[in-house]
Amino acid sequence: MTACIVGWSHTPFGKLEGETVESLIVRAATDAMEHAGVGPDDIDEIILGHFNAGFSRQDFTASLVLQADDRLRFKPTIRVENACATGSAAVHQAIKTIEAKAGRIVLVVGVEKMTATPGPQIGENLLRASYLPEDGDTPAGFAGVFGKIAHSYFQRHGDQSDALAMIAAKNHRNGVENPLAQMRKDFGYEFCRTESDKNPYVAGPLKRTDCSLVSDGAAAVVIADVETALKMKRAVAFRGRAHAQDFLPMSKRDILKFEGCAHAWGKALGDAGLTIDDLSFVETHDCFTIAELIEYEAMGLTKEGDGARAIKEGWTQKDGRLPVNPSGGLKAKGHPIGATGVSMHALSSAQLTGEAGGIQVRDAKLAGIFNMGGAAVANYVSILERVK
Repeated sequence: MTACIVGWSHTPFGKLEGETVESLIVRAATDAMEHAGVGPDDIDEIILGHFNAGFSRQDFTASLVLQADDRLRFKPTIRVENACATGSAAVHQAIKTIEAKAGRIVLVVGVEKMTATPGPQIGENLLRASYLPEDGDTPAGFAGVFGKIAHSYFQRHGDQSDALAMIAAKNHRNGVENPLAQMRKDFGYEFCRTESDKNPYVAGPLKRTDCSLVSDGAAAVVIADVETALKMKRAVAFRGRAHAQDFLPMSKRDILKFEGCAHAWGKALGDAGLTIDDLSFVETHDCFTIAELIEYEAMGLTKEGDGARAIKEGWTQKDGRLPVNPSGGLKAKGHPIGATGVSMHALSSAQLTGEAGGIQVRDAKLAGIFNMGGAAVANYVSILERVK
């Protein structure tokens, strides 16, 4: 335990008219410092998570954080990127700064502005997170990649359409209580399960309700060393963490096992001295419902091929034995790529300090976070625990 989250902020996610990458960064950075009770002079380093991949013409964005306050000028500032796990890459990079004793307090901001981009270009940008020599011509873009994964899963383990609809319905129901969520509507199981004009098939067995949203938004966290954190108003410690990077080509691995995800979970839980059953809740990367289903297996909640049991028996509901995505997840909360991992850490910290409002999980003591880039390529796990 070397670092703690001591403050955070989170813009609404959605189609944010009038906002830019710069305005979102400034808003998140300013609010996070205020929440942590620190000023610009206290910040030793700044890490920005911003995927971009063509969404913004402004592609050199690290220094935009300095726009929050002139006193941030000359602070060491870098931008990191690791596809859809960009936000967690930024968080984990901040911890490395603290572990190296190169700083006591680090400001982390994650951001993405996606909705101003035309639809076809959105698909092209997202597909850049796949292995283009194999997947560059996939119909329906990145949804098509996960549609192929879902089809292969169904072939190996049977049709799981009921389970996917249950996952979608769960996350949409949870999102209703999240005032920051992009989509706050309880669609119900029947709507998510049934093909219709409003819920057509998008790729393979995946319908529109199986796919996460195109989103704008930002989130930020302030991370401090433990000694400093314990003198502050709140402190949520990293009890364990892991990053496992897998091969980019799906042809080099069994894509249905999410082995990088499993490896990261095993290391983070092992370092924390915990098992999956010790956690109070999990925020996991449900870019598509098939991803959440396979992640149940990779995190050790069920055996391989049996992930449907976790949702069908109610384990992952908000009042179940291990609530998964009480925030609504990427499915309902939204998925502004660079902000997603930071959002997971901010909202999990809010859970552990009792500041989560309507999405609050009862007696939350230990949080698990899984953020994924590409098709289980970049895999980040954090285990959080409140220490003050």
